[in-house]
Amino acid sequence: MDADLATEAPEGKPTTSNDPADFLGATYYIDSDNSTVKAHAEKVTEGLSTDKEKAIALFYSVRDGIRYDPYTTKLDAAGYKASETLKDGVAWCVPKGILMTALCRAAGISARPGYADVQNHLCTPKVREMMGTDIFSYHGYCEMFLDGKWVKATPVFNVELCDKFGVLAQDFDGENDALLQPFDKNGNKHMDYLKDHGTYNDMPFKEIMDDFDWRYKGWMDFLREKAAKAAEERGDFHAEAAAEGKSV
Repeated sequence: MDADLATEAPEGKPTTSNDPADFLGATYYIDSDNSTVKAHAEKVTEGLSTDKEKAIALFYSVRDGIRYDPYTTKLDAAGYKASETLKDGVAWCVPKGILMTALCRAAGISARPGYADVQNHLCTPKVREMMGTDIFSYHGYCEMFLDGKWVKATPVFNVELCDKFGVLAQDFDGENDALLQPFDKNGNKHMDYLKDHGTYNDMPFKEIMDDFDWRYKGWMDFLREKAAKAAEERGDFHAEAAAEGKSV
């Protein structure tokens, strides 16, 4: 991973426990103790009594309330905190899964993020060309402990986007895994799950970015160029001040 991706943030690790009590607290990325995250969870689950009802409501709030857009992929660790995704209102699968996890924990539901490699991901030809493959690694999901068992769900593609692609939006009943349908509205093959990396105690930022660096060189180069251009357009007042001081 390049120096510009380096971070002091703790690295998420694969889970070694299935005890629901271990997945209720806040972490660096799953900042369920953030006041905005807590307020959103309370608003969405107001009047609901069971964890199942709350999880379903939170699922749809993330699925449709946070617009899916892979162009919003960030290169800095802090940008993947659940509170940042909630503030942005737009994200891709990994941060949406983290947000879902944080909202569940804020509502008192044990939850943890998980990742899997998938093929035939819902995508445009332009993005697929830049990535150089139709395999999308570390597709994010959330696993929740509901009614005595762990249940997986991926609140990724908002319903408006699914309509544009002719794909049925993923639903969640709080009882069965909801990991995206294998077929579109016309019965054509849509997605295959190739490898499940399992669940983690927090987002494995470096692990994911290292994988992206070797797998999606063109895409990562595009993101870095985009970030550099944005920084240039934004300007750097301190750098300008330093240059001004040198010129006096």
